[in-house]
Amino acid sequence: MSTSALPTLDLDSLSLSPRDRVLVASANAEFRSLARARCEERLVTALEAVGGADALAKLEDGAAGTILLDRRLPDLDAEEVALRIRQQNPALRVLLIDSHNPGRAAGPAPAPLTPWRRRPQETPRAEPLPGMLGASPAMQRVFHLARLIALRDTTVLITGESGTGKEVVARGLHQLSGRAAQPWVVVNCAAIPEALLESELFGHTRGAFTGAVQASLGRVHAAHRGTLFLDEVGELPLGMQAKLLRFIQEGEVQRLGSSDVFRVDVRIVAATNSRLEQKVEQGLFRSDLYYRLAVFPLELPPLRERAGDVVLLARQFLAEFCRRDGAANKRFSREAETAIGAYAWPGNVRQLRHAIERGVILASGEPEIMPWHLPEEVCAIGNEH
Repeated sequence: MSTSALPTLDLDSLSLSPRDRVLVASANAEFRSLARARCEERLVTALEAVGGADALAKLEDGAAGTILLDRRLPDLDAEEVALRIRQQNPALRVLLIDSHNPGRAAGPAPAPLTPWRRRPQETPRAEPLPGMLGASPAMQRVFHLARLIALRDTTVLITGESGTGKEVVARGLHQLSGRAAQPWVVVNCAAIPEALLESELFGHTRGAFTGAVQASLGRVHAAHRGTLFLDEVGELPLGMQAKLLRFIQEGEVQRLGSSDVFRVDVRIVAATNSRLEQKVEQGLFRSDLYYRLAVFPLELPPLRERAGDVVLLARQFLAEFCRRDGAANKRFSREAETAIGAYAWPGNVRQLRHAIERGVILASGEPEIMPWHLPEEVCAIGNEH
């Protein structure tokens, strides 16, 4: 689509005012940029979503009053997305647009026969992912979206602070997918030296470089018919980003030192604790790769935003460590449980888990975990109470 297509995107009929907010939902980055520019001409705030699920997630927070919804969504059916939006909020304006031909008449999405408005405090209930626990609205939303996408082969980008459980979510997506019986392969993009990263991902022939004493198919090939989890994908060097993009586009692997090309069928799930949008703006991450990975973004909340989940998780970890150590079932004292629930847990679920493990060790032979069995910073919270 060229920039000359922008004037044909008619927003005049919407009667937008400077206080309005418009959500542009499309995988077409150029269309989103042009639509945003057209909104800005009218001093209207424009937000962006890269797919249907991303749009639904943003609208859960009341992000906009009008949505321009691309008919060519990469993950969900646009008509189904439009119907769901109108069911949840009949007052929201939804316009279906062909991003590759925005000059065509873009009509409003049909309203459902029996529209209803979800009350703001309601959150879709969903069964937790395998190995996870959470009853808070923030995690119920994660479980809902994850189960929505699990059975599809859509690429998922999981974001969130360190320790929030991104790999657990990724593994849960694999276990719930049609690829569950096939390989689950993990690549920590930050842990592999740059000089070895290409051969680790795509393989090499014997003698392809110094030290290559035997051939290797690489981890991408090892994930054939299964799921490839790219952890800390934001740490990929720019050169490897180009090679990964080519693989995603073509579905082909070429080993170092070989001219042979193999077609590989993998579902990609990526994760990062970086803000990739900022890295794109800084020139540290390719925008085309970002949009290939972020077809279905899934953001995990920090533990401090999961009201009510902290103590549930702590009790689960306590029971787990007691079983592991063959110890009698312990419990938290009232003061210890209060301290655990009040602490902010900057290291998130990982920090909580380590703290409970420490408490079980220090409370050996005692029936209760007391505040002084917890890390000092947590114990200090308990002393305040």
